[in-house]
Amino acid sequence: MDSLIHSLRDVTIRRISVSEMDNNVYLLTAKASGAQLLIDAADDAAAIKALLADAAADTEATPKLALIATTHQHWDHVRALPEVVKATGAKTAAGTDDAPALPVPVDVLLDHGDVGNFDGFDVTAVHLRGHTPGSVALVYQDPAGPAHIFSGDSLFPGGVGNTDKDPERFTQLLDDVSARLFDVYPDDTVVHPGHGKPTTLGAERPYLAEWRARGW
Repeated sequence: MDSLIHSLRDVTIRRISVSEMDNNVYLLTAKASGAQLLIDAADDAAAIKALLADAAADTEATPKLALIATTHQHWDHVRALPEVVKATGAKTAAGTDDAPALPVPVDVLLDHGDVGNFDGFDVTAVHLRGHTPGSVALVYQDPAGPAHIFSGDSLFPGGVGNTDKDPERFTQLLDDVSARLFDVYPDDTVVHPGHGKPTTLGAERPYLAEWRARGW
């Protein structure tokens, strides 16, 4: 399976789907330096290692996995995390309120607005409360094109993530998604969710009021 989904000016973005739950694993590679960010080591460490191997073609430098970021604590997003950390020696990152639940020590605690500086690109953490207490989206702003939001399970085509029919959690999540994503980024922004296919903010924006009215 070809994992390359975007070749941008400064980075490539690769995606694979793993597990029976169609979890997305994303890999950003800086073309000039080889610095890499892996998002959600969800399952199937062998497939993730193959993803890393494939991405060696994306840079003339020696690729180096600098960080594994986890969007949220749920078990289906962390099953391969211990093995991939052991194999690569990469540092780990997660939202402050979810980090204690991860199966590995977390090196970098992410709070709203934190910026990760990699050699060749930056990624901004956006705290989206509701699916889990410490869920974060990670945003890469392409200097030559649209932003790319890696939304975990907080935003999907057709709605926000599961809040277990809790009205307070749902309202919190929709409020955060509205204020911190839709009010900040333009319609051409690409959304890469934790499961399934991508979308754009423009495709979803007309339905925000409908989501709020239906309550999920």
